[in-house]
Amino acid sequence: MAGVRKPLLVAVCAGISVVSWYYKGFWVSLPLLAAAALLIPGCAAGSAHVCVLVLGDIGRSPRMTYHALSLARHGIGVTLVGYRETDPHSDVLNNKKIQMLPISDFRILGVGPRLVQYAVKVSVQTTQLFFTLMRIDAASHILLQNPPGLPSIAVAWLICRLRGSQLVIDWHNYGYSIMSLTNGPGHPIVRIAHWYERFFGRLSDYNFCVTNAMKEDLLRNWRIKAVTLYDKPAAVFQETPLRLQHKLFMKLAEDYAPFKAPLQCTDPDIEKSAFTELDLKTGAVSHSSELPAILISSTSWTEDEDFSVLLRALQDYEKFITDGDELPRLVCVITGKGPLKDYYRQLISKIHFEHVQICTPWLQAEDYPVLLGSADLGVCLHKSSSGLDLPMKVVDMFGCCLPVCAINFNCLHELVKHEENGLVFEDSSELAEHLKTLFSGFTNTSSKLHRFRQNLRESKQMRWDESWDRTVLPVIRGS
Repeated sequence: MAGVRKPLLVAVCAGISVVSWYYKGFWVSLPLLAAAALLIPGCAAGSAHVCVLVLGDIGRSPRMTYHALSLARHGIGVTLVGYRETDPHSDVLNNKKIQMLPISDFRILGVGPRLVQYAVKVSVQTTQLFFTLMRIDAASHILLQNPPGLPSIAVAWLICRLRGSQLVIDWHNYGYSIMSLTNGPGHPIVRIAHWYERFFGRLSDYNFCVTNAMKEDLLRNWRIKAVTLYDKPAAVFQETPLRLQHKLFMKLAEDYAPFKAPLQCTDPDIEKSAFTELDLKTGAVSHSSELPAILISSTSWTEDEDFSVLLRALQDYEKFITDGDELPRLVCVITGKGPLKDYYRQLISKIHFEHVQICTPWLQAEDYPVLLGSADLGVCLHKSSSGLDLPMKVVDMFGCCLPVCAINFNCLHELVKHEENGLVFEDSSELAEHLKTLFSGFTNTSSKLHRFRQNLRESKQMRWDESWDRTVLPVIRGS
């Protein structure tokens, strides 16, 4: 009978906490969860174990998987907690030091007022996170991604207090600023989220952030001291050898028409993609005679990236060719998953192109850096909701020595150097002019596009491992 009482008491406390969260907020709910924690077997925080927590898809959280790999590289065991919608890179899956612990993604039910929907979702996530974190081996640190931080910051803080761990927040942006894109800055949900991040963010033991601008903003407005840890490309982001390019193109050609050779090859000894040719007898790989240019962009298909800007620019590019400008055919690859993908795919289907092809694949984690290293130009449409974060996609592109056209916002200059490693634009017309300039004679070694690529090659960029060892490792070991 005693063996039944404890789980029953835990369930009762969890249920009461959900109800109290809805009616009374953190101050009633969290103490009740703390009481429930006393019923769960635990242990003191371990010195060789860190919990890396992201309330999002692990496969689409590269910076947090980089943290996990860096910790594992130094012999520290990692429990990587998050949604398992897509697989991360095989380096994460095959690392014996990293244990992945998936949690369920609770979708908002489309019933009732939005505020009530959020309250229910937060309540369920709070209880799920709490009992998940209490059942894993106690860690020396919980390293948490924000956003999303509601309710993960408060839950992680409570777990740390109960188990003697230290809370480390990695600030990628502000959650309230992202919520304001769809709800408006004055919405009650946004005001609650703003208070929540500010209050619980101050309770962390250590903080990292992605830009100096965010570091200054955290200190000035929220009195949170953070250390800037710039996104840096992992070692897998390199220029791709031509043979590996061909292998990827042939793989993608099975599902995506823009990668297929425009005409069927009649020579049985030649294998062709839209961009490359392989001589099966000699093994030699070469570029196709009429080589299209590859334009690539990656996105999570959310409100902070307006892809209609790129579509209008591509329509202008099409007109440039129609009007007689000598420009290459263009294959535009937009990778990623997200809520607005179907909306933009419908827009794309309604546009008639003769010299431009667009495809929107979801790539395996291993294929994405190979495609970046094969492309001619990257485009970034990320406009930070806070104006304080930088797009990691550009970091990865630079790791592949891929020049970039990026839409301008406040702190973009910390990453993209106009007329040095890429070009900055304000609207679709300016982007179209940049495409015209960069792709004019794009195979010519004297072109601006080639000069940007050469500048990236010569910059000898710091990689993630080196930056992490300098910035994060001393905090983990020293604390």
